[in-house]
Amino acid sequence: MDTPNCRNFLGFLLQISLLLSGICGLSIGSELSFVTCGSVIKLLNVKHNVRLHSHDVRYGSGSGQQSVTGVSAVEDSNSYWSIRGTSGASCTRGTPVKCGQTIRLTHVNTGRNLHSHYFASPLSSNQEVSAFGEEGEGDHLDEWTVQCGGSVWKREESVRFRHKSTDGLLSVTGEQYGRPIHGQMEVHAMSNPSQHSLWKVMEGVFMKPSENPAGGRDFAHTHTEF
Repeated sequence: MDTPNCRNFLGFLLQISLLLSGICGLSIGSELSFVTCGSVIKLLNVKHNVRLHSHDVRYGSGSGQQSVTGVSAVEDSNSYWSIRGTSGASCTRGTPVKCGQTIRLTHVNTGRNLHSHYFASPLSSNQEVSAFGEEGEGDHLDEWTVQCGGSVWKREESVRFRHKSTDGLLSVTGEQYGRPIHGQMEVHAMSNPSQHSLWKVMEGVFMKPSENPAGGRDFAHTHTEF
């Protein structure tokens, strides 16, 4: 159940785990100018000023899978997503995410991946976006390609996420739900790029590249799984 007590407890666990991980080489501050694999982030839809969000509430139509929405609240642990590789391509902790790289975004509190398919979304009848899988493992419909302007995904820039299998762009166009998730906005996928499909990294814990004994950067050994 997505109760306030449950959300608070999960948020507390997340904060403790991130604090402990910080002792082992995480960067919570702003010194990294790019987004890295293994980081735990919140994503803001630039047009509608809502953060990508999920919770253990299922759609009442379409796929019936876990819903994905946009929320205006800043301090909500259900808006944290972990950046991970795909089943066919690893995303080694601390490596910059490249423009054009395909990733998975795993919802930290439920362990389900950002997902899309050809079901119609509940409010706008665009392409449904859901959260799918168990403990970070779903299927090929969990894969999204990062679209950005340079060689790597920079923290200050707005980017798009294109669903690899259907070519839909992760979007928000302002439709709002009623109960039980009153006021939250529908997140869906659309084929054409627009201001509705621009996202920017906000709060998060950003994995730093590790240093090897010779003083160079070592990206080779660890993967982060949530």
